[in-house]
Amino acid sequence: MKRRNFIRNASIASSALFAINSIYPSTKFYNKYKFNLNYAPHLGMFKHHAGNDPINQLRFMAEQGFTAFEDNGMKKRDVETQKKMASFMINNNMQMGVFVAHTIYWKEPNLASGKKDKREEFLKEINESVEVAKRVNAKWMTVVPGHLDLRLNIGYQTANVVESLKLASDILEPHGISMVLEPLNFRNHPGLFLSKSPQAFEICKAVNSPSCKILFDIYHQQIEEGNLIPNIEACWDEIAYFQIGDNPGRNEPTSGEINYRNIFKYIHSKGYDGILGMEHGNSKTKKEGEKAVIEAYKKVDNFLI
Repeated sequence: MKRRNFIRNASIASSALFAINSIYPSTKFYNKYKFNLNYAPHLGMFKHHAGNDPINQLRFMAEQGFTAFEDNGMKKRDVETQKKMASFMINNNMQMGVFVAHTIYWKEPNLASGKKDKREEFLKEINESVEVAKRVNAKWMTVVPGHLDLRLNIGYQTANVVESLKLASDILEPHGISMVLEPLNFRNHPGLFLSKSPQAFEICKAVNSPSCKILFDIYHQQIEEGNLIPNIEACWDEIAYFQIGDNPGRNEPTSGEINYRNIFKYIHSKGYDGILGMEHGNSKTKKEGEKAVIEAYKKVDNFLI
């Protein structure tokens, strides 16, 4: 598919969502903070301020100035909840980030194995995820190729994964949707096929589709390989999405060793206007911890002075 057709189809899919009944009209938020990048919190991050209702949580995020939202579990939410969340986001200029597109195999090989039944299961779930993405106005969905197949040479495993992702791209391209491949670190997720950014870059080049890109999770890659800004630079053409978490602890920026102010300054300097998912916990509990998250993002986002 030509890139201009890909972009056109993405626009059509997005426009269709504006036909959804405006369940939650636009809300005026005065004096909210203006972030330089599109940081995306998740449900539960501000529950002590906003309560358990998803819409109230989205409203609190918008009040703080966040312009995006991500939800790994969106696919498992009931359709009515998906529609309500999508309506609120559309009417309040919030972008929908990633959700997990398929079953992740943490302890046994699936895509790396080349097994027909595992590939068919994956493609079926990608088809299902297209409908969710259209419903919630998502342009990206997370894909994790699963566990290594220790009985196969890594070259054969890579070929098996690439073939599955090419078939998935054929499903996604007509809708202007991208799957983003997430390399995960060896400490939290030992034995997975995809762990490093150069490996993800190689796979995306082999698939050669605008529907197959990299999700560069800064937390995972700090543990796995470090050298963050040079690796981001090397992978830049294939990166479509970022996720955030400091190390150690996988909590908000400033709670660990990663210099997020410099990383965000670099990403901004590249003209990035996509989403940076806040896929981390809070280093402190209750309302104090939620306030600390907001203040941490204001601090590291202050990179233009």
